[in-house]
Amino acid sequence: MTTPSGQDPPRDGRAPEPPHAEGLVLERPPLWSAIGVVVVLALAGFLFVANARIQGGVDARHPQDLPSLVQTELDRAEDLAEQVEELRSEVDRLTDASTSAHPLPDNGMVELAAGRVGLSGPGLTVTLTDAPAHTPQPDWVVNDDLVVHQQALQAVINALWAGGADAMTLQGQRVVSTTAFRCVGNVLLLHGRHYSPPYVVQAIGDPQELQASLMASNAVQRYLDYVDIVGLGWSTTVEDEVEAPPFEGGLELRHASVPDGVPLFPETVTESPGAGASVGGAP
Repeated sequence: MTTPSGQDPPRDGRAPEPPHAEGLVLERPPLWSAIGVVVVLALAGFLFVANARIQGGVDARHPQDLPSLVQTELDRAEDLAEQVEELRSEVDRLTDASTSAHPLPDNGMVELAAGRVGLSGPGLTVTLTDAPAHTPQPDWVVNDDLVVHQQALQAVINALWAGGADAMTLQGQRVVSTTAFRCVGNVLLLHGRHYSPPYVVQAIGDPQELQASLMASNAVQRYLDYVDIVGLGWSTTVEDEVEAPPFEGGLELRHASVPDGVPLFPETVTESPGAGASVGGAP
């Protein structure tokens, strides 16, 4: 059998390919390529819409009312200034009220509190002294138990202040808030002077209240125990008139300080094993 083109039909029975299809291969585009095109178009559209909205918002906000904004801030600053003035007035009012309710003491009261003014009046005299020497004592007693110590004097003075003493003297010297005394053995160091027993404390105030405050002190009671055991001296006397002279010493507090130019941690010379001396500072 002969085809119209004059070619013999294929023996396998298939239809012959057209002449124009010779050497041409047609392929169907894959699915992912079509999806990519759709995604790109969608993103482009989204960006276009978003840009249009942004531009529209900027255009809407661009023409700002600057004079109105300045006036708003000025009004706000004025309101804050008024609040500050109100608070300042409140502080002044409270300060005036506090001062009127608790007036500052005058110079006379300050001098009195500092012990610069002499006082006199009824009060109490307390005398402490060492135990007599060469007196038989219990075996456990040592020589240190036979003398009046600093803590005993401190206990008496604190108890008298607690009992409402208006003024006080120790060995005739005025006791003030800055008074510091020290006992070395049976020698009392007070305001640069040395005293030996007996030690005399005098307080101006109600004698009964002063006496009761002494008896209520645990530290005083411990001293009285040794009065009974080893014979330490103790006596109290009610006085119709006690003289407390003014304090004439300095009231300034002094403290130690490092002189200028002196290092706080001086260098030290140390030796390390297997090496010579080295200079170093404190850690």
